[in-house]
Amino acid sequence: MRARPKPWLLKLWYQVEAAAARALFAMLAALPPQRASALGGRLGRTFGPLIPRTRVARRNLARAFPEKSREEIDTIIRGMWDNLGRTVFEYPHLDRFRNIDGDLVDVVGVEIFDHMRDDGQAGIMISAHLANWELMGLAAAARGAPLNLVYRAPNNPHMAWVFELRRSGGAEMVPKGPDGAKRLLKLLRSGAHLGMLVDQKMNDGIPVPFFGRDAMTAPAVAQLALRFRCPVIPARIERIEGVRFRITVFPPLDIVYSGNRSADERALMTRINAMIEGWIRERPEQWLWLHRRWPD
Repeated sequence: MRARPKPWLLKLWYQVEAAAARALFAMLAALPPQRASALGGRLGRTFGPLIPRTRVARRNLARAFPEKSREEIDTIIRGMWDNLGRTVFEYPHLDRFRNIDGDLVDVVGVEIFDHMRDDGQAGIMISAHLANWELMGLAAAARGAPLNLVYRAPNNPHMAWVFELRRSGGAEMVPKGPDGAKRLLKLLRSGAHLGMLVDQKMNDGIPVPFFGRDAMTAPAVAQLALRFRCPVIPARIERIEGVRFRITVFPPLDIVYSGNRSADERALMTRINAMIEGWIRERPEQWLWLHRRWPD
């Protein structure tokens, strides 16, 4: 078992890490977003495949696409690291992507954002770790429907400022956990909108098919939607080229209220997983394959 670092050493490391991140973000902010993104992509696709964590992505891809050759999987892995590097290096420029009427972000289904804003009820917008996933919240806020985003608090408390870059339109950043769950209930009762990325593994979730195998899936979206009878609105983000993106906002999903809460939760999450799988199959290089999404 690996020894845990001494508290003072861990605290020092966290401070050094945060200082280095601030310096990097300051440097990137001085570049045009196109150059910052391109630099991140170049570094990602060059060095990312050499990182040991890539083994997780390779195993996931081999199981999800058994028909693909090693060369095809290598191409997807390089594309994944390119996209991840670009996404990270685009963080200092997120303000540029708030203008969905500009030349960087095209929104299909913008009228659904407007309906969210004007319908007078709570709602949940969902997406996945595809392309630059931060654009979902920025686009919704640009149309006056800010999303209170659910996130996992960073291990390094000195890095919390990075998550503030995601906040938009006066909405909240709600951490995962018991306190965050209570806050989500209050927000929905008040008629607010939530934004959730629903493609990560949750060890104590429910098994739901994903790429032909059961994956432990967080049922929170279904639980909240069924409890509050609020719409669940999917949003797909695609990187078209460089820093040009397309966001497709879909009509709310049909939700079955059979009276069997457990069965209804599973049915909704099954539909959501199938929808996200379809998105990933179309652009596999833009998904974050580094998660241990399936049990071994």
